[in-house]
Order: sequence, then C-alpha cells, then structure tokens
Amino acid sequence: MHRYLVYLLAIALLPVCLWLATLWPAWYWGVGLTAAMVAVGTWDLLQKRSTLRRNYPVLAHFRYGLESIGPEIRQYFVQSDLEDVPFSRQQRALVYQRSKNEMDTVPFGTLRSTYAVDYEWINHSMAPTTIGHHDFRVLVGPDCAKPYSASVFNISAMSFGSLSANAVRALNEGARRGGFYHDTGEGSISPYHKEKGGDLVWEIGSGYFGCRDEQGRFSEERFIANATLDQVKMIEIKLSQGAKPGHGGVLPAPKVSAEIAATRGVPEGVDCVSPSRHSAFSTPVELLQFVARLRELSGGKPVGFKLAIGHPWEWFGIAKAMSETGLLPDFIVVDGAEGGTGAAPAEFVDHVGIPMYEALLLVHNTLVGLDLRERIRIGAAGKITSAFDIARTIAFGADWCNAGRGFMFALGCIQSLSCHTDRCPTGIATQDAKRWKHLDPADKASRVQNYHDKTLHALMELLCAAGLNDPAELGPEHILRRVSAVEIRSLASLYRYLEPGELLRGIPDHAVFHDFWGDARTDSFQPPARLQALRASRSQ
Repeated sequence: MHRYLVYLLAIALLPVCLWLATLWPAWYWGVGLTAAMVAVGTWDLLQKRSTLRRNYPVLAHFRYGLESIGPEIRQYFVQSDLEDVPFSRQQRALVYQRSKNEMDTVPFGTLRSTYAVDYEWINHSMAPTTIGHHDFRVLVGPDCAKPYSASVFNISAMSFGSLSANAVRALNEGARRGGFYHDTGEGSISPYHKEKGGDLVWEIGSGYFGCRDEQGRFSEERFIANATLDQVKMIEIKLSQGAKPGHGGVLPAPKVSAEIAATRGVPEGVDCVSPSRHSAFSTPVELLQFVARLRELSGGKPVGFKLAIGHPWEWFGIAKAMSETGLLPDFIVVDGAEGGTGAAPAEFVDHVGIPMYEALLLVHNTLVGLDLRERIRIGAAGKITSAFDIARTIAFGADWCNAGRGFMFALGCIQSLSCHTDRCPTGIATQDAKRWKHLDPADKASRVQNYHDKTLHALMELLCAAGLNDPAELGPEHILRRVSAVEIRSLASLYRYLEPGELLRGIPDHAVFHDFWGDARTDSFQPPARLQALRASRSQ
C-alpha cells in the first residue's frame, strides 16, 4: 500500500484543504496543490504507457525529476576535478580562466598522481631558451598561388545551425582579432561567418552545402562563388568526422529555417540530408582529382581533407594514390574518435573510429614512409584544451591543432550536455533566439581571443623550458609517459616511427602496414580481395 501513499494522502488532504480554504482563503494554494496531485495520480493509474507510474502514482514523478538532474548533480557536487567525462572540471576551469584573462596558476602542487600509470610530462632543459613571440605559424600550400600561414591553434569545424548566430559571430571575431582560423563546419558559410571578417576554412561535406545544385550534387559555379571570397583561406573536404564517422546526418525540416536554407542552398522547411558518402568521387584517385580541381577552381588556395581513420586499407589506398599519381592534398586534418561537437548515436560516440593519437601517428607514418611528409601539412583535432595538449599532439606528428569544445568553453559553455535539444542554457548550441540573443558576441569574442593568446603563451613557456625555439622542433622523444610503477618510456620508444622512404623500399615490420599495405587499392575503397573472400566464407 505504501506505493500509493502519496496519492492517497493527496486524496485525503484535498477535502481538508477545501474546508480550511472556506475559513482562510490563503489555503487555496493547498487546494491547488492537492488537486493537482490527485489529478496526476489518477492519470498515472489510468494510463498504460508507464508501468512505474501505474505502480507508483505521483511518487514516480519525484524519481523522474531526480533522474533528470542527475548529470548536473554529478557535475557540480560529485565529479572530481580530474574526472574527464567528457571534460574534467580542471580542463574547463583552465579555459574559463584564460578566456576571462584571470590568473591560471595553480597553488600547492599538482592534483595528479605523478606515479600513476599514463602520467605524462615534457622534459625540461638545463639550458632554457628565450622566444620573443608566441604567434607560432605553419605555412600551408607553399606551392599554391595563395598559400596560407595558419596558427598552430585554431577553431575546429562547427556549423551554423548547430551553433547559434551569436556564437558564430563571437568565434569569428575572436579569430580575426587573434589571427587564427575559424572552420565553418559542413553547414557552409553563413552571413554570420562573413560579418566579422575572420579567416575561414570552408569545410565541404557530402551534402555540398553552399556548392550544390538542386539535386544535391556538387556545383562548380556555386563553389567558385564562395571559394574565391577573400575571407576563405583554405578549403577542407570532410570525408568523415570523429563524432560519427560513416554516419551522415539529417537536420529535421522544422529546424531548416530561411537562414539555414539560404546558407546551405537547400529548400526551407524540408529535411536537410548529409549523406554518409560523397557523390563527387568514389575512389582514392578520384578523391585526389577532386582536390586538384577544387584548388584550380578556388584560384590556387590550399585544399585538403579531413577524416577520422577507420579501415586502414582505405587510408592506405589514398596514400598509394598520392604516391602513384603525384596528386597531393596541401593538408590533412585527422579527427579523433574523441571528437564530439556533433551530436551522434551513443554507439558511434563510444565505439566507432580510431582515437586521435593512433590515427595521427598512422597518417604521419604513412606520409613519412612515402617521402611525402614535407609536402603535406597535418592538422589534428580531438579533446585539445591546453598548451600541453598542443605540444603532445605536435610531438606525435601534427603541424597544428584544432579545438571545438575548448573554444565552446571560451564562449561560456558549461557542459550541460544539452547541445542536441535546442535548449542550450548558454545560447551557444541552439537556434532558439530567446536563448542565443542573450549571448554578447563582443564580450565572448574577447574571451575567444584571450583563450587562444594565453594558451599559445603557455606553449611558448613550455618550449622555452624544454630548450626549444619553435613547436616544429617537438618530437616524440620530448614527451614521457609512465607505463608502470617502475617504467617510464618516451613516445619515441613506445611507438614505431617509420624512416623517410621506408614504404618505398618495401613493407616495414609494422603490424598495420604488414597486414594491409600490400592489398590497399587506388581504384576502390572496397576491402582487399582476401578480406572479401573471408567475409563470403563467413556468410555461408
């Protein structure tokens, strides 16, 4: 009977409250409360969708209420400072402090256990250097007609539609002030990207938003109109993203406003589909031909592609096609499976794609092995927030880093995990004007600039302490990791790094290359014949 206790109490108290209200009108609030509880309990008993509500009328709603605020309770009261799910309190605090130009020093020693497995650090030098600036840059596309000098830290791909108008304004103005680039995301170039004049990397996905015809196919004419804008510095073909590689996506019709429709070149009020694969090419060679064509159509701007590494033979097929045809991208951005600004199914978030460091190392090793590394720049994205994250990523093999969620924190994101609900409490990841209009672009642009500036200043201090003069001097030998209670290894000794030209001399003694390099094809993304035969035998 205790299951119905709250409901029965409400029934019993309702006439009492009615009687008290005839004597003291203030008691009408009690009448309203008990009447509401009786109505809810009665409905709970009559409905058939929820067994819990039928078994625990009224009381079940208290459980739902507590469950709904569970993430906030854990984040604010239970989660430790170092529990990084998805980002730790310490990581968020560092971004907030730097974006607000506040003190970011830490008192009384580290919170980390320096003897715990996986603890990492950068070795310092007995002869520290002095660097006169922290505006570290990488020249992308030196052989292009319009090469671009990119910062080593930039804003990763996040589309207008996923982000609000004021969030895009703030990011782009921050990028303009700080001299770094702002990736548009596959949602194309909105008026809010153009408004402030910050450098743009235009990302082109499988939906060809901003450069598509009425049938959704790639349109050269519309591509040229956007690609030749002075503000667009590079073009990035999105093959896949870390949050949901191989999935595609749909922006539901109610969310396809007039602004989004005009930006993407799609009909207003109709489902906006991003297919899971491109239609402009279907083989590694065709991909590289597409890269070369976009470079020509853009007037000689650097063109590259972004991918989350999946089947190794597919990436190897692209790399082989580069070596055989001489058609090279100017850059490659490696997106790790830990990327997460795009909402995705739980299985994709948790179990699809290779994490950034392993993916980055595979791409770097392949290009080194083909003697192409000096001609192709590599960017990397995946849960990067601090100067040490940047240093470690460059040491692994990247030339520069991108961050999405780090810059969202700079805008004021509180990690409420409501990006996909259109109810973002900070006005960043929503199209609800009642929410995003309260985000002040001028103030947040200053925070974006501050975060970038102070993070690169911290990177400079790390380099000086290590006795280095530029991020390009970082190598895997500089980063140390504790692998057990009694063993410390550098990244250089933990991972197999290929020698220049090693793949041109034969298949190296390396598990992934040994298993898949010989079978990779330049004319197809299909699996090697032996794997297809194995699949066929399993299906019989």
